[in-house]
Amino acid sequence: MTFSSVRKSAALGLALAVSLVVGGMPGPAAAASQPFTSAVFLATHNSYSGNVDGAKNSIVYQLDHGVRFVEFDIQDNDYATDHDYSIGHNSAGDAVDHAGNPASNLLRDWLNVVAGWSNAHPTHAPLVVMLDLKDDLTDNVSYAAGNLTALNQELETAFGSSLLKAKDYPAGQPTVDALRGRVLTLLSGDPTSRSEYHRDLGYHPAVALNGHGQIVEVHDSGGGGLWYWTGTYGADGTVTWLRHGHYDSGTTPAVALNDNGWLVEVHQSETASTLWYHVGHLGADGEITWSASHKYDSGVLPTVAFTNPAGTTVREIHRSQSNSQNWDWNGVLDTGSGTVAWTGNAKTSDAAFDKSTSIRGTAHITVSTGADGAAPVQTLRYATDRQPSTRIRYQQTAFDEFQKGDSALLQEGALFYAAPATESAFIIAARQSGHIVRGWDFDSATLATNPIANYPATNNPWSDWYQTLLTQSGAVQ
Repeated sequence: MTFSSVRKSAALGLALAVSLVVGGMPGPAAAASQPFTSAVFLATHNSYSGNVDGAKNSIVYQLDHGVRFVEFDIQDNDYATDHDYSIGHNSAGDAVDHAGNPASNLLRDWLNVVAGWSNAHPTHAPLVVMLDLKDDLTDNVSYAAGNLTALNQELETAFGSSLLKAKDYPAGQPTVDALRGRVLTLLSGDPTSRSEYHRDLGYHPAVALNGHGQIVEVHDSGGGGLWYWTGTYGADGTVTWLRHGHYDSGTTPAVALNDNGWLVEVHQSETASTLWYHVGHLGADGEITWSASHKYDSGVLPTVAFTNPAGTTVREIHRSQSNSQNWDWNGVLDTGSGTVAWTGNAKTSDAAFDKSTSIRGTAHITVSTGADGAAPVQTLRYATDRQPSTRIRYQQTAFDEFQKGDSALLQEGALFYAAPATESAFIIAARQSGHIVRGWDFDSATLATNPIANYPATNNPWSDWYQTLLTQSGAVQ
């Protein structure tokens, strides 16, 4: 491995000082075969800013000269127009250096630069692409609006088979060499978004499973919003959650799903004892196309189920808003108009349908809420006939960075830690506990700790002091 040449006269004196801090660090060959968690790499802070802020040059230049950690700050305010996130510090385009970089501020263009470089250098050391979320992505209410599923998809599209997803990170201590050619993505920034990536919160969850293993879950937010998750039931009983989104306002929803992907959802109004329904269609990609909502009765706690194998007739059972009497309706689904023709409203002695469990053959799924580690009691969970209870959440494509001051939820299971480079005690403790640590604004050799941060993220990577320090630290590419 070689880095940019340095002036020998300046490097000699600095190397003596650096050796007092990083003495005993392995050389480049040893570093390549050591555990990933103990290796040191060149890293830049606000990599997209090039020479606008600091002296970094273009992304390709950084990668060509040994940088193995790049940071993109991303904004979401123009997503509705651009159908993509934007690069920028305080706003789209802010502090972005386009010299040698994409002419646009669109995230996919910048990710494609990194992906193209990675594909052309298949033996590179593991490359981390960090996304610093400058906006709250939880108010992006659907995939089309740019929620975290959309972000996951963008990462997977850009990096393809080179992407090492967080959920697939090898057990034990993978070496640097074992991870060569792989790209790891990392979320930093807005803690609300990063918390939702770990878990989702809700009330009154309900679920439906069809004969093809398609799943729809609905719940209310506890504050008037109605939300859905869709997924697929796998051969081992694990559910892959595909899409998540907001679809209406109300409370206590329930849902039925037929084998053709048509669904009927019922719920109670948030502010009155009125009952409403939707018809929807579940696509192969996991997205639901919803019809308009329609009022059909008054009452509380509605439930619904299909009543014939073809999935064309439904029955709804709810409780009176005045007493404990149950009432029912029979309905015929009209997929052309996206409506249900309801008839036969009458009292019934039948119990309401079990909306929290759905069974198809030997497969079943149950949804609930409950505490899970650092996640609170309203955390949405699911269990199947083959899998114990676990969280309903976004696919863990990216890793999540724990920063000093973050919640216990964000610390839970975190591989990557980070703090300003001045936080030496935090960096040392995190390194000693086996975590991968980033220290940002690492702009002086005096900030070096023992052990040094795995990713000393600097604004001046070509300075003599930084090149010497990283060489002395056995940095690898």
